[in-house]
Amino acid sequence: MEEAVLLARLQFAITTVYHFFFVPLTLGLSILVAILQTQWYRTGNPQYRALTKFWGRLFLVNFGIGLVTGIVQEFQFGMNWSAFSAFVGDIFGAPLAIEALLAFFLESTFLGIWIFGEGKISPKLHLTSIWLVAIGSNISAIWILIANSFMQNPVGYVLNNGRAEMNDFFAVITNPHIFLQFPHVFFGGLTAAGFFMLGISAWHLLRRQDSANASIFLKSFRMGAVVGLIGALGVSGTGHPQGQQLAQIQPMKLAAMEGMYETSDPAGLSLFTVINEKTQEESFSIKIPSLVSMLVYNSPTGVVRGMRDIQTEYQAKYGPANYIPSVFLCYWSFRAMVGVGLALIGLGGLAVLLSVVLKRPIPRKLLIILPWAIALPYIGNATGWILTEVGRAPWVVQGLMRLDEGVSPGVPASSVLISLIVFTLVYATLILTTIKLFRHHSKAGITPADLSH
Repeated sequence: MEEAVLLARLQFAITTVYHFFFVPLTLGLSILVAILQTQWYRTGNPQYRALTKFWGRLFLVNFGIGLVTGIVQEFQFGMNWSAFSAFVGDIFGAPLAIEALLAFFLESTFLGIWIFGEGKISPKLHLTSIWLVAIGSNISAIWILIANSFMQNPVGYVLNNGRAEMNDFFAVITNPHIFLQFPHVFFGGLTAAGFFMLGISAWHLLRRQDSANASIFLKSFRMGAVVGLIGALGVSGTGHPQGQQLAQIQPMKLAAMEGMYETSDPAGLSLFTVINEKTQEESFSIKIPSLVSMLVYNSPTGVVRGMRDIQTEYQAKYGPANYIPSVFLCYWSFRAMVGVGLALIGLGGLAVLLSVVLKRPIPRKLLIILPWAIALPYIGNATGWILTEVGRAPWVVQGLMRLDEGVSPGVPASSVLISLIVFTLVYATLILTTIKLFRHHSKAGITPADLSH
């Protein structure tokens, strides 16, 4: 059973992380394309039309691949996690149905109108269609996160015949967790889109400084810098209250991401800790005194519970089991996420200062670095979700269902392994295809047709 659980978790992790590579860019880039088209509509400037067309093509590639991987992800619930699906089906059914029937149909319908409608419908209606795509994409994210929030903080349910059944729809859709989770994801989308635009624009400026398109890509460079910085600051700002919420609803996750086995008051923030998970001891640690207590309680003092105390409480409450997640993954995914965030704030701030505030020529070294920085939001988003999901282990639904209780009982580990290998190979092919398409359309740049009406 342990092998089947591990393989099922690994397969879902690969599927989810790969799908989520595309989600933040869809959320953010749809808004940026809509803003560019708004500028084209307001000013009639052909440069804004060219930018709308160029970034719109990249948006369509991303949207298409994201759609395909999202459909595959949903099959995981039935194949490997049927017991989980039966347990939460009454809760998940409503938000996922609303997401498909309202949000996804909205964005997909108007995306078709936007793709094929130019010249066939009025410019104002054509502009409205891309804004509805952007709104629909972000509404879709809300409903998906409502479902995920139940796994993090179950509300609005009763247990009946071994199932969680909804008894308060309003409580489910107003789960306190969603009010922190969605802004964090929204700003993560702006960050991904901003640095995607910034990095590709920097690549074109680096190679085409004397071309007629240089002034066009300077516009998107500035836009990407501003949006990327706003997104990175927003992610940081919304991440802090999420940490405070963890102390209340998932204290084990908070302790694991700090490598804290012992309860502390005050609790220091670990800069670097060597942890022995077998003996549950710290071999070496460098900490900033009181900082975790300050972050959690806005005070230099305050009790932050350690994993040992929480483990004892959970064993008394839920029965004998190991309730400590992978400390290694939680600890380092949190630091990778924070490190990426600080790097993005620094790069975004420098790009805004030079190109928007001072309006100076962008240094060649910065133009070389920024295309590589496109990868940073992907790393930050992926490690953030790894922390979110791994840190909840061994729960698949916090406090209600453990991972070993959620897997499909009739699916042997060998079947999961075969599908895991097949999925990984298929996704590797999709990754190469996606990179090739992005590379092709990015290198093509602005075409004469993009500038003409």
